[in-house]
Amino acid sequence: MARFVRWAAFGAAAALLVAGCGGGSSSDDKSDKGGGKTSAAAPPPTGSSNTTAALPSSLTAQKLAWGRCKATADSPAPGSDWQCATLKTPLDWSKPDGRTIDLALIRARANGGKRIGSLLFNFGGPGGSGVSMMPQYAATVSKLRERYDLVSWDPRGVAASEGVRCRSDKAIQAAEDIDATPDTAAEENAYFQDAVSFGKGCQKAAGSLLAHVSTTDTARDMDLMRQVLGDTKMHYFGISYGTELGGVYAHLFPRNVGRLILDAVVDPTADSVGHAENQARGFQRALDDYLRSTGQDPKQGTRKIADLVKRLDAAPLPTSSGRKLTQSLALTGIVLPLYSKSGWPTLTSALDAAQQGDGSELLQLADGYNERDASGHYGTTTHSQRVISCLDDRQRPTSEQTKKLLPTFEKISPVFGDFLGWDTAGWCHDWPVSGQYDTPEVSAAGAAPILVVGNTGDPATPYEGARKMADELGKGVGVELTWKGEGHGAYGSGSDCVDSTVNAYLLDGTVPRDGKVCSS
Repeated sequence: MARFVRWAAFGAAAALLVAGCGGGSSSDDKSDKGGGKTSAAAPPPTGSSNTTAALPSSLTAQKLAWGRCKATADSPAPGSDWQCATLKTPLDWSKPDGRTIDLALIRARANGGKRIGSLLFNFGGPGGSGVSMMPQYAATVSKLRERYDLVSWDPRGVAASEGVRCRSDKAIQAAEDIDATPDTAAEENAYFQDAVSFGKGCQKAAGSLLAHVSTTDTARDMDLMRQVLGDTKMHYFGISYGTELGGVYAHLFPRNVGRLILDAVVDPTADSVGHAENQARGFQRALDDYLRSTGQDPKQGTRKIADLVKRLDAAPLPTSSGRKLTQSLALTGIVLPLYSKSGWPTLTSALDAAQQGDGSELLQLADGYNERDASGHYGTTTHSQRVISCLDDRQRPTSEQTKKLLPTFEKISPVFGDFLGWDTAGWCHDWPVSGQYDTPEVSAAGAAPILVVGNTGDPATPYEGARKMADELGKGVGVELTWKGEGHGAYGSGSDCVDSTVNAYLLDGTVPRDGKVCSS
């Protein structure tokens, strides 16, 4: 199992629907301990941080050939008003005249009057496909389409943009038997050997691209996209990991910032260990809220679930498919419904079945999260997530360092802590390329106000990250909006207050008071 994806709320709900379970209706953290940030990222090409004078006209003057989107299971229906195109961008941004790669774009043109420009969306991950998600999200942002072209893309290394597949379906399923919370030397060796195998598979599949899929690379792609789309300013809606990407963009190109929304905010001051701690805290908080909603005491309910997970470590449960529900798969199945309050009844049903000895429902949920279809084919979102985040994150905890951290993780969350603690060591273990930074730089002095939206019940990107992002963006730039709600992401989640505030900002340029709170 990969680390929990920093994914948009509707993305998780979509996976819930794929899993075929009832109850659902709609689906990072980095620490500046001492105030000074370090970065090993290569410096930008001369003149590229706020201008593109150094870029060749073959890039800046390219014309996008918008046409019918290629028919896939996730693509818009034939005859729809969605259009797709390909953008050429440098493989290596330090060599803009060198080799290029192709990025897949999708758009729907504005359908009202007084068009503002393009509104670019990133739905998180990292590793999420904007080409497949944008049409699914269109109804949620239909009001915004009145004045914006809705535009998204598959970032480099993702899906139709040189997407990376690191191992076969057969190998993915075989790896499900690897214990992600090793208890013995043999299990620990298997865990780290699997990580090495995965990294080698990514290196073989991606080749030279593996060193050029960072968040900084993608932020530079975004500014080229802005120019080619014909926009003077970047108008952007980033969700989950997309908030980190938006912050990095604002740092690199502050004078190009137009109206930026950051929703379900990644904490930019936490390193990879801090991110894992934040996720343990966020998912435990969401689990506590779920347990209260069912009339259970959170401590007692947590202990009951933790005991179930511990039993699965030694004895996986049978399922109707013939596969076994392992501890890691069970954790994945528990996590998925926590992304959206609408999934909580599904979680109740799946946990009840597992307590009775049937792991079928939790396995079905895990398969939905892991993008496994009925034929046994897996999606590659977590493959792309890993190649991007391991190029971003420089921190590489050793096994011994991780073992010292485990008591802290387990105290934060008796259910999720052990897995997320071990993940800090295994995720990028012996990765073929070095990470670029400990924490992303998002300071954006001189940028227009950026609206940062935090949700108090967010499981994947806990609420505290929103204030930290607003502070890091800088005084007069980061403007925080709080929603007292549940689920991953606030906009379109049922709050008229949130939706109207965001709409007023994007459509009319109305900046709310910093610290505004929406309680419904």
